[in-house]
Amino acid sequence: MVTYPGAQQYVPDTRDLAELAAASAGCRGCDLYREAERTVFGGGGHEARMMLVGEQPGNEEDLAGEPFVGPAGHLLDKALERADVDRGTVYVTNAVKHFRFDRSANGRRRIHKKPTGAQVSACRPWLEAELDAVRPEVVVCLGATAAQSLLGKDFKLTQHRGEVLRLPGELREGCDPAVVVTVHPSAVLRAKSQRDDMFRSFVQDLARAATL
Repeated sequence: MVTYPGAQQYVPDTRDLAELAAASAGCRGCDLYREAERTVFGGGGHEARMMLVGEQPGNEEDLAGEPFVGPAGHLLDKALERADVDRGTVYVTNAVKHFRFDRSANGRRRIHKKPTGAQVSACRPWLEAELDAVRPEVVVCLGATAAQSLLGKDFKLTQHRGEVLRLPGELREGCDPAVVVTVHPSAVLRAKSQRDDMFRSFVQDLARAATL
């Protein structure tokens, strides 16, 4: 059984986002690099006041090498617009930087598969470096995996949605943003009869985060 070291040894001693992104392409901290097309690092500038953290890149993101460019990203764009938040002023990233998937029976489609706790932990040094580089005023966790990557593996999104939270102490050195948790935009896409209500609630969460 192969043991992977985690991302820490691959994270350079810099907080330049371009240098971090370049270094992440060579990360072998967990097994996900073996099947994914590429590392998908975050996108946005050092000056971003809000950071959005999702779970992992999807199929389109893995092919494009950019975060939130697939269907969930399009819905996120729409929600940010409704919430009067310019996506160009936020930093978007994921807790895990490689796409985890299963192949369909005919092998033609790659089907999203939730990353394991070990994979989330292995990738966390990249997210910590992004937090330290951007130093946002607000962090929005999109979904349970993102929330658990920053707030602990036992964190329950449904119990704390709508609250203004803080990062654990070890993550607050030089950066103490307000933290808000909400659903992942893909959850809104999966909803059927309740999709409109879920979208409105999602927009409300983003708008409230922007006021912080």
